[in-house]
Amino acid sequence: MVNMRYGLLAAACVALAACGSGETPDPDQEFLQRTAEEHAADSPEPSPVATMEPEEAVVGRMIAYGEAKDRNLMGYLAMPADAAEPKPGLIVIHEWWGLNDNIRAAADRLAGEGYIALAIDLYDGQLATTPGEAQTLMGSLMADQEPARVNIGQAHDYLKKYALSPSVGVIGWCLGGGWSLQSALLLGDQLDGVVMFYGQVNSDPEVLDALQAPLLGLFAGQDRSIKLADVETFRDTLQSLGKEATIHVYPAADHAFANPSGGNYNKIAAEDAWDRTVKFLAAHMNGGD
Repeated sequence: MVNMRYGLLAAACVALAACGSGETPDPDQEFLQRTAEEHAADSPEPSPVATMEPEEAVVGRMIAYGEAKDRNLMGYLAMPADAAEPKPGLIVIHEWWGLNDNIRAAADRLAGEGYIALAIDLYDGQLATTPGEAQTLMGSLMADQEPARVNIGQAHDYLKKYALSPSVGVIGWCLGGGWSLQSALLLGDQLDGVVMFYGQVNSDPEVLDALQAPLLGLFAGQDRSIKLADVETFRDTLQSLGKEATIHVYPAADHAFANPSGGNYNKIAAEDAWDRTVKFLAAHMNGGD
């Protein structure tokens, strides 16, 4: 039943990502190009997000959380140092740079709020150090998305079966923000909360009807890769479907304003977004099932 569910939803996602014919542009390729333009002068240097200490002491290490065809899936697991009982789990999805030290620092910060944070790797252990490398890695991921869906499913299973998390949510930035939404569509009512920082949106009602978890979307008004009009349509579609979703736009912020990596950090927007994230997770991640 689980494999059938993944397969049906994967087919729907593939159909959405399929290339157009004739003069119809491929939306994934357009999004990739716009993202590359946003990051053209950027680098994966740590932003202030990656330098902030967790609220509480945490421990973290690299672990194997699943299996691919010929290798283990390796990710970074962080948790409160004094955890004496199971904690809610978070699947943490990296930016277009990959699972670097900055994402591990962000996972530590989430763990400091009382969560077991599993930062997964959608790039098969590869890291980008230049925008060109990041564009290549992101393009390869977008061209073959099925391994990422299987990866996310195994991350969820790890948190439920091995970390014994009573509830599981997902959070991601940029590329990871889009995959936070994809995770929610894939996992349905198996997720308890979804936080997407300026990720690729989808406004097809038939696709979004699969969303079962509460969603917090945080977007930038000056973002050229995720257009404000698309965000507004996404918000309106979710509202028309009766989904529990809060979409907040920071009018003066640019794309990646709260990324753990890069130079687009916006202090006012990033701090407010973090506050909203902490409150959202606290409200939705403590019930479990």
